[in-house]
Amino acid sequence: MLYRKDKYGNDISMLGYGCMRFTKKGGSIDLDKAEKEVLKAYEMGVNYYDTAYLYPGNEVALGKILARNNLREKIKIATKLPQYNVKNAPAIDKYFDEELSRLQTDYIDYYLMHMMTDFSNWNNLVNLGIKDWIDKKKKSGAIRNIGFSFHGNTDMFIKILNAYDWDFCQIQYNYLDEVSQAGVKGLKAAAEKGIPVIIMEPLRGGKLVNMLPASAKKAMKESGRNWSPAEWGLRWLWNQPEVTCVLSGMNSLEMVEENCRIASEAEAGHFTEADFQTIDRVRDAINETIKVGCTGCRYCMPCPKGVDIPGIFRSYNTMYSETKHSGRFEYAQTVALTKEPTFATQCVKCGKCEQHCPQSIPIREKLVEADKHLRPLPYKVGINIARKILVKG
Repeated sequence: MLYRKDKYGNDISMLGYGCMRFTKKGGSIDLDKAEKEVLKAYEMGVNYYDTAYLYPGNEVALGKILARNNLREKIKIATKLPQYNVKNAPAIDKYFDEELSRLQTDYIDYYLMHMMTDFSNWNNLVNLGIKDWIDKKKKSGAIRNIGFSFHGNTDMFIKILNAYDWDFCQIQYNYLDEVSQAGVKGLKAAAEKGIPVIIMEPLRGGKLVNMLPASAKKAMKESGRNWSPAEWGLRWLWNQPEVTCVLSGMNSLEMVEENCRIASEAEAGHFTEADFQTIDRVRDAINETIKVGCTGCRYCMPCPKGVDIPGIFRSYNTMYSETKHSGRFEYAQTVALTKEPTFATQCVKCGKCEQHCPQSIPIREKLVEADKHLRPLPYKVGINIARKILVKG
């Protein structure tokens, strides 16, 4: 495992464990499976583990795993204040204390203001006394490093970056998002200030692996590199010295082992001009096919009316990154034939989902578009018959 430094010279593994995508079993986290994967990552050198208050069951699961394996002092925990829910000063302590309890610890190594999208998010916290609160927590040792995670445009990112003496930050960044959200301009602005940058969504929720069009896969194959799509995405990031740590939502031992192998080899500056040309070809191929820029983060969920927003968009994109049949087949399996209906037509256009979408997707509009393509009349009839036989029957 290769390491890069935080603001104070401490080693952070280039690969971080993104706990948001722990495997679920019966509606809750499969703790035994997650434990095996976390322990394997630790054995292979991963020392940065990212969770959040918002991720159901994640903090509790991570806390249990670390406690029963005596790992708390050997790794670094990153978790987040749900600033979007904070309405008054006492709420800050309430959330923080609850997180400490869930994680079975008395300090957080890297604490983030979660999902900043606009300067007003930070300004609201400032008005509630967040600066004094941070100072007290850092002096007491309850927080070791303070940062923020960001989804928004580049200018807003830089404004928040310059508004406080941050210890680190976290951004969505990958070869498809090089000039969107904080983007490469934001990455370099943070690096110029000596602020470490943690990368989330390096593979766009797996879409840069599982939903590549045939032309993109062809470009990778023709490169002569024996790299998987995941390896291309990770190596592109680690090629940049401004990137401190890349989070991966690993949920299999094979994924842990593969990603750790890559993180032990990918030195900054190892990309060749030919490698960059391959990424350009892949990017062009993807942009020709993608319909909705959804990463599957599920911040839009739960929908008050039960619409499976990420599932619908994933199926819609699959229709055009793979084949129409495969997209509709995935839709039938994951959306249409669930016990409780989750169709786009259940949307009442309340807009709650759009308030939480990090990608600023016009979800209500795109749901109508996706449904039109996923469920033409013959498919609607077929789905209704299948539901009567397989679900209600």
